[in-house]
Amino acid sequence: MAQRWEHQRELRRAEGPPLCPRADICGGEPSLPAPPQEQSWSRICPPQPIFLRKDTKVCFQWRIRNLPYPKDVYSVSVDRKERCVVVRTTNKKYYKKFSVPDLDRHQLPLDDSLLSFAYANCTLIISYQKPKEVLVAESELQEMLKKVKVAHSSDGDCKTQ
Repeated sequence: MAQRWEHQRELRRAEGPPLCPRADICGGEPSLPAPPQEQSWSRICPPQPIFLRKDTKVCFQWRIRNLPYPKDVYSVSVDRKERCVVVRTTNKKYYKKFSVPDLDRHQLPLDDSLLSFAYANCTLIISYQKPKEVLVAESELQEMLKKVKVAHSSDGDCKTQ
């Protein structure tokens, strides 16, 4: 959340029409980039969609934030030929293709039945249930990491004097 303060006096150029009122961001994280001087605050466009991955223990999960359309507008499917997941809207306002590198690493095919999606708070949540092969590989990796000895800062021979 950011606090924006708009200056009441108009900024003027040496020649030409006055500029829009200037705004300063006083605290917090700015949610939008500062607008160019030619734009007014009422004409700022909404933020672009943000694509991020957030896995859980049982599924791969991707989130696309700032999508304003209702759930029935979205279509999420698997493109087996290109080995990717495709997100599109029926109103043709959004289209995204992305691969699942974990499945590529294990050379596993994509399956439509393992794919699902939900929509809440302007966020499309796409989930792909992890196959057994991936779950086994991840558990083996966790076991291997548990066996690794952790070096503590007090165990070293190096002195910093």
